[in-house]
Amino acid sequence: MIVAIPRERLEKERRVALVPDVVTRMIKSGAQLRVQRGAGVRAGFPDEVYERAGATLFDDARSLVEGADAVIVVGRPSDDVLAAMRKDALLVGLLAPLGDSAYVQTLAKTGITAIAMELIPRITRAQAMDVLSSQSNIAGYKAILNAAAALPKFFPMLTTAAGTIAPAKVFIIGAGVAGLQAIATARRLGAVVTAYDARAVVAEQVKSLGAQFAQIDLGGDAEGAGGYAKELTAEQIAIQQEGIAKYLASSDVCVTTALVPGRPAPRLITAAAVAGMKPGSVIVDLAAEAGGNCELTKMDEIVTSSNGVRVDGTTNLPSTVPLHASQLYARNIVTLLESLTKDGAFVVNRETDEIAKGACICMNGEAFQ
Repeated sequence: MIVAIPRERLEKERRVALVPDVVTRMIKSGAQLRVQRGAGVRAGFPDEVYERAGATLFDDARSLVEGADAVIVVGRPSDDVLAAMRKDALLVGLLAPLGDSAYVQTLAKTGITAIAMELIPRITRAQAMDVLSSQSNIAGYKAILNAAAALPKFFPMLTTAAGTIAPAKVFIIGAGVAGLQAIATARRLGAVVTAYDARAVVAEQVKSLGAQFAQIDLGGDAEGAGGYAKELTAEQIAIQQEGIAKYLASSDVCVTTALVPGRPAPRLITAAAVAGMKPGSVIVDLAAEAGGNCELTKMDEIVTSSNGVRVDGTTNLPSTVPLHASQLYARNIVTLLESLTKDGAFVVNRETDEIAKGACICMNGEAFQ
């Protein structure tokens, strides 16, 4: 099997799809690995490390992928890569298919088989392939570091000869993987942390990390399929916004992580709620790419409200920790590839494999999203 790793096409994307130790692992299993020159440089993996791992380096993307059995990417590949791929080849990456059926149709027309890593089902057998979890962990961690750097206060309580400094108050919205990591990181930095999630079932996880669980009565639990929060009614949204505003008024930092796959991010923080926060407070909106949980959020911009609240809509935070983000992503990828390998070839069977059924978005010219 020939596996190709092209350079990522977006300037902001610093991750690489496969790291050298995973390349070595795959070569030992009988695969041939091709890597485009410079693919791993921005993640901390220079070309010579891939050569030592046993990969063959290529200068251009077209020659890299020609004849390859699989092309592995982080984000969507370039048009040149798609055009050069063999019709029955496998494409694996974060392909963002939800809400973009036109792109899925474009992939289907090439004849390739495409697997979107963000659609890997959350089942026990697929835990080691769960890219959303591995990368959300990093996003939650980095969100707190960015907030701490921007906040004009200390996070921990300090007792000095000049007096005692009170600890920062951090409010986390959403207690999924990113939210829980944000809680843990803020606690390690010494902040007092409160977290809210519409799913009451996560309260124990929040408390186990040393945070308080915010109580906002929505008249019923909001847990939906796959462990995600389900869509709320207009009345519940209004109650939720009002309750969140009360917690924000006494918070120094807020990190929002609420997302519903394939839909715009729920609007949890109104402009009025931001106006009620203390000057110098910081909001880091991890849902910015899906429209944001805060009314003032602008994707990939930092906005300062009229009362001095900083609203950070920076996206793709995992890419700002590229070495470890790439390592985790590569481990997710290789676990998936090993599960698809049968008798020395990649076999994607949507009829018998629950993982393939959930994550394969096109095959043999047919689109499934």
